[in-house]
Amino acid sequence: MLMKSFRLVSRLALFSLALLVCTVLALGISSIELVTRRKVNRTPFACFCFGLANRCLGFRVNIRGVRPDRTVLLVSNHISWSDIPILGGVLPLRFLSKVEVRTWPVIGWLAEQAGTLFIRRGGGQARATRDQIADTLRSGQSVLVFPEGTTTLGITVLPFHGRLLSSAIDAEIPIQPITIGYRRNNHPDHLAPFIGDDQFEHHLIRMLREPAVSVDIILHEPVLVRAGDDLQAVTQALHDQIQAGLNDIHQGSNQSGKASGFPTAPLGLGS
Repeated sequence: MLMKSFRLVSRLALFSLALLVCTVLALGISSIELVTRRKVNRTPFACFCFGLANRCLGFRVNIRGVRPDRTVLLVSNHISWSDIPILGGVLPLRFLSKVEVRTWPVIGWLAEQAGTLFIRRGGGQARATRDQIADTLRSGQSVLVFPEGTTTLGITVLPFHGRLLSSAIDAEIPIQPITIGYRRNNHPDHLAPFIGDDQFEHHLIRMLREPAVSVDIILHEPVLVRAGDDLQAVTQALHDQIQAGLNDIHQGSNQSGKASGFPTAPLGLGS
């Protein structure tokens, strides 16, 4: 118990220091924008801040695959709030997130500084959201979406909602699937999933009390989807590839950082 308390206090102290550094940087960027009257691209700043937060919070991130060298629509499975800082520290991107996240302590602030596209679910907002994503992609900024629409236990991938994926077709931008998985002692981590009526603050404290969790990320090959392609088939193929990646992670074959026979070829839909 004493070790858990020490771990919690030390991580919170480091995270508070990191948050102070990020706040100073954010204020500096805002000042530059005010003086020059020009918007500054905050994506590299956000990537740095997320990476700093990950180190302070004790996430051990292992990456397999090749980072995109151009603008892409990133599609990932969704397990926890921590997916946002982890993936944001790995890739320069903008997130699509429910508007409630903006009110979350710390994470909401970091997400806003990263230029997150906050949306309200329902109410006929799908078309407007899709157009917003397409405009962001056309501006040269990659966007990440979680097409499951909710978080999971991190063992299986829920069916994907494919409506927002058509924004990549509108912008003529490739889609790159990502698999993220959390492991502790070589087993799926039961602490990382943020599901049900769990409260962010309580979940964060439980995570910080425990030893560092291993986070495995597989960056699959991008695929270019054209207007004539079957979007439903594309959506299912993306889902299946991400699920295969999650199975691969939990078999422990990514421990050494080496590939293990997982198919990393393009999905074969469009070329």
